[in-house]
Parts: sequence; structure tokens; C-alpha cells
Amino acid sequence: MSKARVPALGAEGWFTEEGGAALVGSRCATCGTVSFPKSTFACPNPRCAGTELIDARLSATGTVWSYTDARYQPPPPFVPTADPYVPFALAAVELDGDGLVVLGQIVDGVTVADLHVGRRVELVVDTLFADDDTEHTIWKWRPIPDDR
Repeated sequence: MSKARVPALGAEGWFTEEGGAALVGSRCATCGTVSFPKSTFACPNPRCAGTELIDARLSATGTVWSYTDARYQPPPPFVPTADPYVPFALAAVELDGDGLVVLGQIVDGVTVADLHVGRRVELVVDTLFADDDTEHTIWKWRPIPDDR
């Protein structure tokens, strides 16, 4: 029996796997400002009074803007998803065409030694942690091979 896949840590509605992995933000119908996570009340642009916000599927590709690693386990109340703690890389990625920089974990097996500013990456939905019945998913960034 396969496990159910559900968004982890309150991230429901922040990303989708339908039609390929993508982040879901919002776009102001008045000025076109894009936001992530979704704006729910009003346009985040201080020069716009728009309140009509449309769900927007954001680009699934981008360029590494900055990166680091989570080398040390955070203190409580952080609950590690692996025991023992396994360091992982994080990247701030400038999305193609959306004008946003979005932070996300890098897929397992990729370290900061594999990254550089300007590296092309693509969004994937991956398991953050699993329990007996459920895979808790989150978006992650995966380097795009240079020959693609």
C-alpha cells in the first residue's frame, strides 16, 4: 500500500504537483505584482490599492541567487526529520520571469560544493519526512545538468 502524500508544515496551497511541480503564489489583478506565498487580503505593492488577487502558478526554474548549508542542528523546539541529524543545503533562487527570490532546501545528495551563484535549478516536490502512513512533502531545488 502506498503512503498518502500531503504538504508538510502548513504548506498546503503553497505548491502543487498537478501538471508538474510548481509554487503557487498570487498576482494582483490591478498592477500585476506577484507574491509568494500567496497574498490573501490585498496587493503587497505599497503603491497599489488592489484587493483582487488571482492564484498564480510560478516558474519551476530559476537561478541560484545565494546559498548556504544547515551544518548544525537547530536547538529545540526544532524537531529533526532524521536521526542522526543530516546537514542539508539551502538556496535562494531567483525565479525565471516572476521577479521573486524564493528560499528552499536543495535535494538530498547535493551539497554547497555542487552549487554556485548563477547555477540553474528546477523545482521538485520531495519528501521532507515520513511517518507510518504519510509522506510529508515540500518543494526543493534540484540542479539542472549543464548539458540540458
